[in-house]
Amino acid sequence: MQTNFLNNTIAGVFLLAVFLCTSQQIFAQAVPATKPLPDTSKMTYNQISQSMKMFVYPSKGQSHQQQKKDEFECYKWAVDQSGIDPLDLPKVEAAPVETGPTGGGIVGGAKGAAAGAAIGAIAGDAGKGAAIGAIVGGLAGRRQAKYAQAEHNQQSQAQAAASEQAMKDSFEKAFTVCIEGKGYTIK
Repeated sequence: MQTNFLNNTIAGVFLLAVFLCTSQQIFAQAVPATKPLPDTSKMTYNQISQSMKMFVYPSKGQSHQQQKKDEFECYKWAVDQSGIDPLDLPKVEAAPVETGPTGGGIVGGAKGAAAGAAIGAIAGDAGKGAAIGAIVGGLAGRRQAKYAQAEHNQQSQAQAAASEQAMKDSFEKAFTVCIEGKGYTIK
């Protein structure tokens, strides 16, 4: 009877130890690593606002040390509110640049051949007209496809830049609200 009790106790302790070891690994992996905050001891009093090209004036006569403290508090608050850290902005990638054949030359060539054959039939040589039409149509189709591709690439880059600017604007709005609430004028 005592042997059974001892075996059950040892088995229970062993299972508890296994559970604690594995749960610690699971929970340790579930917590994301956070980026360390900047070291404020090495910052100038207006480094945060100047990095955003903002001018912060201490309307209530705050000292340089107080402004540094207030800006850092507002920086942390704005990161929490906006989800954006301007010192570590996520890179917004534009869609990959499209290059290579688009099929525009083939489509243009077919259209040109049809038009050339019709004109050639009127002039008396449909085959020659179709050949000339195919060449001219193919060149025009390629040129038109390249233009459309370049326009698409330019729009994609503009959208990425606009998205990045919207993230910065979100942070700046939150920072501005906070710093003005602490008695500073900001432009």
